[in-house]
Amino acid sequence: MFSSKRSATVCGLVAIFMWSTAGGLIRSISETFGPIGGAALIYSLGAAFLIAVLGRPRLRGAPIFYLIAGGGLFVLYEVCMSLSLGYATSHQQAIEIGVVNYLWPSLTVLVAVFMNGQRATWLIAPGTGLAVFGIVWVVCGDDLSLRALSASVGENPIAFSLALACSLAFALYCNVTRRYGGTGNQIVLFFIFTAAVLWIKYALSDERLNTFTLGSGVELALAVLAVAGGYALWNTGITRGNLSLLATASYFAPVLSSAFSAVWLSTALALQFWQGTLLVTAGSLICWLATRSSDLRQVTTDVLSRES
Repeated sequence: MFSSKRSATVCGLVAIFMWSTAGGLIRSISETFGPIGGAALIYSLGAAFLIAVLGRPRLRGAPIFYLIAGGGLFVLYEVCMSLSLGYATSHQQAIEIGVVNYLWPSLTVLVAVFMNGQRATWLIAPGTGLAVFGIVWVVCGDDLSLRALSASVGENPIAFSLALACSLAFALYCNVTRRYGGTGNQIVLFFIFTAAVLWIKYALSDERLNTFTLGSGVELALAVLAVAGGYALWNTGITRGNLSLLATASYFAPVLSSAFSAVWLSTALALQFWQGTLLVTAGSLICWLATRSSDLRQVTTDVLSRES
């Protein structure tokens, strides 16, 4: 069905779009079923979806260290991302937190330099700085100052801390997978791990799931397709499509994600927000261009192709 390179590339582009819708959908699900319960439902159904599409997890030959370290980092990323969006006090803040999560592309390159000994040009410094400044520009609002930054983060330190943690966790996950992942289909297993951790957290919390309705069921199905379906389509795109095009397109996800979330959550975003989001995207692209090795430029795409 997806034999041609062009069709496979389209699959990859659709996957990027689907992931870009995940933030707004996860936020909506958290408002309906709770931050923890909603996330648990998404990853439980997502695991079932991936088993149906990709098959059962195959552990034969999988490095034990990677299953522990890589699986732990993946779970940390997914849990922190979902809860940071769910714990946001407003739709505006949820979208801002979503942008903070997209610091991971720059961090992935930076971690690769130190962890895996990859080479990069001097452009990595201004690229990382520009991405960080874009995050600050988004969070501060009209007043670009340390006081404004502290005040904004201080309104909800848990959510912002979780967002920062998830961006670092995914950067580490990409590099750990690159170095220790080997071969095999571990993404299904990691989804199962994530669902299990969330259900344990749910059992220890005071949350209670609301009654399902047709509307909430449809919304939940869309969230599952956005999160898990993206992985399934990305596998086709990255193994058979145009890697360079898909790698470049993936760096525009912050803009797409913010645009979709603004529409889905009916939230008006100021010009300064979009300026900051574009700075994050530009910083990520500069970091990508700073790599001298084509292997490093494809670090995240190789990770996802191996894991899918």
